[in-house]
Amino acid sequence: MSSTPRGERLNIAIIGKRNAGKSSLINALVGQEIAIVSDVPGTTTDPVDKRYELLPLGPVTFFDTAGVDDTGELGKKRVQATQKILYRADIAIFVSDGNAFNNAELKMITKIKEMELPLLVVFNKKDIITANPENIAFCQNNSLPYLSVSSVTKEGINEGKEKLIQLSPKYLKENRIIAGDLVESGDSVILVTPIDSSAPKGRLILPQVQTLRDLLDRNCLVTVVQETELKSALDKAKEPPSLVITDSQVIETVAKIVPEEIPLTTFSILFARYKGELDILLEGINRLKTLQDGDKILIAEACSHHIQKDDIGRVKIPNWMQKFSDKNLSFEVYAGHDFPENLEEYAVCIHCGGCMITPMEMNRKIMECYRRGVPVTNYGMTISLLKGVLDRTIKPLLKAKEKQTQ
Repeated sequence: MSSTPRGERLNIAIIGKRNAGKSSLINALVGQEIAIVSDVPGTTTDPVDKRYELLPLGPVTFFDTAGVDDTGELGKKRVQATQKILYRADIAIFVSDGNAFNNAELKMITKIKEMELPLLVVFNKKDIITANPENIAFCQNNSLPYLSVSSVTKEGINEGKEKLIQLSPKYLKENRIIAGDLVESGDSVILVTPIDSSAPKGRLILPQVQTLRDLLDRNCLVTVVQETELKSALDKAKEPPSLVITDSQVIETVAKIVPEEIPLTTFSILFARYKGELDILLEGINRLKTLQDGDKILIAEACSHHIQKDDIGRVKIPNWMQKFSDKNLSFEVYAGHDFPENLEEYAVCIHCGGCMITPMEMNRKIMECYRRGVPVTNYGMTISLLKGVLDRTIKPLLKAKEKQTQ
């Protein structure tokens, strides 16, 4: 369970006012004492992620958060941290102690609804207090699913799990495919995985591992090589491979080696579809063709990592873009699960592949750009465009999409 990638887990944010019973609800849901519980309001001060196997949902991450009614300057910052957690969540559970909603609670519920985040309202402490009728009416009038539970007696907990299953995003219920629809069972595929200074020692990066597993599930014959051995692998093959998938950073080299008749794409472009909205990201790439002097480019990373001297987001892409556009551009890197407040100031957002975040979080970030009028694309599409091979690397995905609509 602990080996499940973060981007493949269901993220559940537990929200509510101080001492509403958020931590005790987590313990009741998983059947163990994994969250610290106290009668003192404000025991949980900062968001804390707790990973667990919640049957029958599978691997989940609970985000135990500070109270939405926290006070003072420090309390204000804690509430802001809680709001940021919502961008990482697939489902929000709003915990109430049964008393009438206060302004802070209503404000947070409204924000969750505006984000179109699946929401379950839980009236906790059923063993000592009855849910306020006005709260129930509010939920009914706003079409919000709700239930009353007791974290002490466990009454209503199983019903809560059933509601979480109903609210869980489609991607957890569907058999999602990374590359399996681009090939047939038994086809041969070559994966090109450079081993350079940025590669993790002793292992492949997550998109490569997940793509490999997806192809093996499709019963494909998979060969993994570095770009320096690619020509040799092609020459020794009895038949041409049905598909070549490469790391974007060596796409220019690989495209010259792989014959035009062999379908070619990149891991990052595959993840543009697997994690995000392919059509929106493809539309956003057009903005790179019309950049002007002085335009600001946002390089968005979903997670932090050790910065290399030839870092892809901070060095390579900016250098390639300056050369491609022949314009005086400025670049800012923002790593995290949300966006800077001044998002509208950027001409375009170039996002990483999102391998460490869930599809719902990635889509939420894409739609945030879309809603605020900022074109958005991803690393893989950007690099393919800058290297002059985008039409070729996107073609296998567009053909698969066309085939599905027939």
